[in-house]
Amino acid sequence: MFHSRSEMRVDVKCNPAAAVVTGARVVLLLVLVVGARVAEAEVGDYTHEWAVSVDGGDHVAEELARRHDFDVAYKLFDDVYVLRHRRLARRSVDPSPEHHQRLITHPNVRWAEQQRVKRRVKRDFLTHDLPISHDISLMNDPKWPKMWYLNRGAGLDMNVQPAWASGATGKGVVVTILDDGLEKDHPDLIKNYDPNASYDVNNHDQDPMPRYDLVDSNRHGTRCAGEVAADANNSICAVGVAYEASVGGVRMLDGDVTDAVEARSLALNPQHIDIYSASWGPDDDGKTVDGPGQLATRAFVEGIRTGRGGKGSIFIWASGNGGRDQDNCNCDGYTNSIWTLSISSATEKGQVPWYSEACSSTLATTYSSGSLGERQIITTDLHHSCTTSHTGTSASAPLAAGICALALQVNRDITWRDMQHIVVRTARPENLEAPDWQINGVGRHVSHRFGYGLLDSYAMVKLARNWTSVPAQRSCDVEAPHLDKLIPQKSYVSLELDVTDCPGVNFLEHVQAKVSLSADRRGDIEIYLASPAGTKSTLLAQRPHDSSHTGFHSWPFMTVHMWGERPLGKWVLEVHNNGHFFTTGKAGMKEWSITMYGTETEPGQEVPPLVGEQQHSQSDPAMHHVVDTTEGKTETRDPDTHMTGYPSLSSSAPHLAIPPQPVPLEKVLPKGCLRSSAVGACLECKKDHYIFNGQCLVTCSPGHYAWDPQQEGVTGVPTCRSCHYSCYNCSGPQDYECTKCWGDEEMYLPSKGQSLCQPSSLLLSYQRQQSWYLALLGVVIGLLVLVLVMGVMVLRKSKHAPHRSSLPKTLTGLMNPASNGKIGYSPMAQKSSDTILTSIPFHDLTTDEEEED
Repeated sequence: MFHSRSEMRVDVKCNPAAAVVTGARVVLLLVLVVGARVAEAEVGDYTHEWAVSVDGGDHVAEELARRHDFDVAYKLFDDVYVLRHRRLARRSVDPSPEHHQRLITHPNVRWAEQQRVKRRVKRDFLTHDLPISHDISLMNDPKWPKMWYLNRGAGLDMNVQPAWASGATGKGVVVTILDDGLEKDHPDLIKNYDPNASYDVNNHDQDPMPRYDLVDSNRHGTRCAGEVAADANNSICAVGVAYEASVGGVRMLDGDVTDAVEARSLALNPQHIDIYSASWGPDDDGKTVDGPGQLATRAFVEGIRTGRGGKGSIFIWASGNGGRDQDNCNCDGYTNSIWTLSISSATEKGQVPWYSEACSSTLATTYSSGSLGERQIITTDLHHSCTTSHTGTSASAPLAAGICALALQVNRDITWRDMQHIVVRTARPENLEAPDWQINGVGRHVSHRFGYGLLDSYAMVKLARNWTSVPAQRSCDVEAPHLDKLIPQKSYVSLELDVTDCPGVNFLEHVQAKVSLSADRRGDIEIYLASPAGTKSTLLAQRPHDSSHTGFHSWPFMTVHMWGERPLGKWVLEVHNNGHFFTTGKAGMKEWSITMYGTETEPGQEVPPLVGEQQHSQSDPAMHHVVDTTEGKTETRDPDTHMTGYPSLSSSAPHLAIPPQPVPLEKVLPKGCLRSSAVGACLECKKDHYIFNGQCLVTCSPGHYAWDPQQEGVTGVPTCRSCHYSCYNCSGPQDYECTKCWGDEEMYLPSKGQSLCQPSSLLLSYQRQQSWYLALLGVVIGLLVLVLVMGVMVLRKSKHAPHRSSLPKTLTGLMNPASNGKIGYSPMAQKSSDTILTSIPFHDLTTDEEEED
């Protein structure tokens, strides 16, 4: 029986010996737990379960199982069953080919696969609650004043309160959390708990309650659920973004995670559950490349095709926490999928968190934790408690799920692709600081760190109200000619693919580049894809920890940066090998192709202007939207606004005012602009002008160069493109195309036509190192010359060796015979003296003897 913490303190105070014993017990218990985990991990990753595709229905599957000593564990899809062997060990290092062979030789079996355990990690961190104070009083929930990411206003939150005021609270929408369980009786969750959206896949029962241990390792799911649907105005803990939505939990991470476990979780009750939120994935260690298996992939496909009555299940995924290890979320097949809505994180200051991963598949961002001292996310916790320290992209995905639930409530006909379109059109890049913001070919800001920006709840709800579903999804595959191209260290290849026809796709959504290449060190590879409109995506950045030799085999690197662009024209794939000479090997490009998803006709809806809301520029002055605003308009409430469950707004908080109805404004084109978007960003400029951040410029600003597609013989719009980060000004995108350096840098000319900017301290260090190398080389050459000279002298002297007569008398005396039994040298024949003397390499002669010769 374990003592509570207060009882342990009494023991320590009253009986030191008992305290020692108690401490020893705790240490022993922790050792046993850790040892058990380690031992379990070393047992092996093959399980005693097989996924089997069977023709003929349930009775054939049951007969097959009975004949070969299996049990039917459960039915996964209409034709796929999971069979569990009765006598095999639960985990094994080696596969069981004999049992596999018995299954696949059955005439009704299409295929079978022994299930293997996958490593899946939760995307949060162990932290401590931080004392936070914030003076806002709107809800009566005790933690509401500290929920900075929902109530700061001034453009520094996700605009949730105006969405609530418009009547969107998530009511009628069902969200499930795929995680380690859900404390369904938590007082802040019990009202919104939905048993039909819950299941325990690990123990195969209907109860998703987490397994409790000493360190609360299974708190993750309960925390994520509270972000979505913690009840409001109940004087308990916090407030969920969609505080009237139904929430369920799937316990699937607290045990062996196989392909079948993932598929069963993703396919749970798809006609009842609207949104699946997942804050986990493969290891974020900077060296893993992994994704969904055959069964999980089928669960995704069937979810988006048949879920929600054919509108498609909405899967929201945390982008990953591998920033510290320089991981790239395009190596995670879950976030890199077209079927998931990938969400990244921003700190309370709008900066990139230390754990955040950058990749081209990230669609948008919500707030989460930052560095030490920055505030974190507040939500429900185990033991009916509350926490102020939920962290990582684990906290971002549930917030996004809640915001999507608000939009889905006001329009139940939204499809899974509609939701992504709404996110792209309404996300806000303002107040988010990243070095890689760019304008794509249709005038939208996009970043590898933040996607299209911070989710705007009210803008999403407002756009969703009258949303008409986008045209049907179409796709086309364009394969490049097969090639085997060597990529030496410190070099790259540029491969062009001219797309002249893409049937059914005129407006892009997702773009996949399927790449096959070999590499002696996979982490040295960088891959970039440029569209005909000039948008350049980093499909893969360097991963210093990835030393794998396996390369990539048709890995589908996905980007959302070309959303809305046209597919026709010249696509350029760049593959860089950043390997070091003498330490890493070469790489080889084998084959690649592009799969383009999109629509035949343009989705015609524009973002409703949020007239009357205060516009806020971001910290980077070059990164703001040009938005028409009207002052002095009377605020009016939407006709269908209702205030059920929402408290009255205080006049002392002007940023909480309900936005008025849109008022049509006359569209005025910016200077030099021929065509602009609905938000005022220029899409096409006059001659001799270049697009930069939605404006038309004659001269590009510092840090950018003028790119003219006509000079390169490609189609596109003239734009100002970013220089390499080391250049203040440049003539092109490479690091050796600098024309001016920053104040703390100096120009370095390694060869003709190349100019690099190096930090002054680094350049000085390099010059000193170069001088040391030259000095060392001079010493080595000098020693070689000295040895050569000495060798020549030895050879010359050996050819002119002195005769015996010229030997010193002392040496001749030593060669006389000894007497009286003493040891001595016998006299030698004259004929052998020359031989003996030639074996003596050096002989010092006196001046007199030299004169005698």
